[in-house]
Amino acid sequence: MHYLIFNGSKIIIPLRNVFNMKNYTTIFLLFLGLLASCSNYAKLVKGSDYDLKWATAKQFYEEGKYVKCAELLEQVMPRFRFTDDAEEMSWIYANCFYNMRDYYSAVTAFQNFYNTFQYGPYAEDAYYYIAMCNYILSPRAELDQEYTTTAINDFSYFVAKYPNSSRVDECNEKIKELNERLAEKSYLSARLYYDMDQYKAAITALTNSLNTYSDSKFREEMMYLRLSSLYKYAANSVPDRQQERYQEAFEEYFSFSEEFPSSVYSKEARRIYISSAKFLNIDIQDTETTSDIQ
Repeated sequence: MHYLIFNGSKIIIPLRNVFNMKNYTTIFLLFLGLLASCSNYAKLVKGSDYDLKWATAKQFYEEGKYVKCAELLEQVMPRFRFTDDAEEMSWIYANCFYNMRDYYSAVTAFQNFYNTFQYGPYAEDAYYYIAMCNYILSPRAELDQEYTTTAINDFSYFVAKYPNSSRVDECNEKIKELNERLAEKSYLSARLYYDMDQYKAAITALTNSLNTYSDSKFREEMMYLRLSSLYKYAANSVPDRQQERYQEAFEEYFSFSEEFPSSVYSKEARRIYISSAKFLNIDIQDTETTSDIQ
């Protein structure tokens, strides 16, 4: 059995690996180099040479060592607050968090940067990244959509503030995508009322969603769900209110069938129409003939 001694401790090397001593030596030297590097960094962090810290932070940033770069910048930025280097420091600091995918910290850092240097050369990029951070933080439709709404507002502001930017088309596409997510959220909320047999609440939620997101991909289904909700609400109403509510369902059928004449829900919609007409004592044949003439 062979071994090396380091700081009074034995490092055991099995006999079968004697012929790999060269590899062990290389690893050992790398280990020593790592210790020396860590030691030098610790001295730098604890030291008071802020010019060296700034220079090293820039080097770390170029090397992709964003955690160490940010740590050093947190120390030096207050010292250079009113110098020509302040803007670059703040810019690199924000980018460190973005590159580390810490978007919560990044959006705050970019916002602070923009508020301080909104007339500088990095201002357009900074506001774009503010919007991008909120875009990335925007969750799936089932969850709270605060970041989605914020991202839409940020992208909209960017387009208005920098109309000649090469990123305008991209921002508009992301606004469209995020609006569709809000539409899905609205649809899911309305659908939940329907699934829970709360038809009055479903009618209100579906109507609001259709008005707010008129071009949503969920429009056809929401139109059908509103028709179905009106019908089921009528069926479950007290006798004194059924007449007017069946009438609403009956009239809603024409809006649905006119907009979606070949809908996958046509069969069910037709059943609602016939049932409502029967309750209202309406001759469907006469109604359809009149509709055809019109």
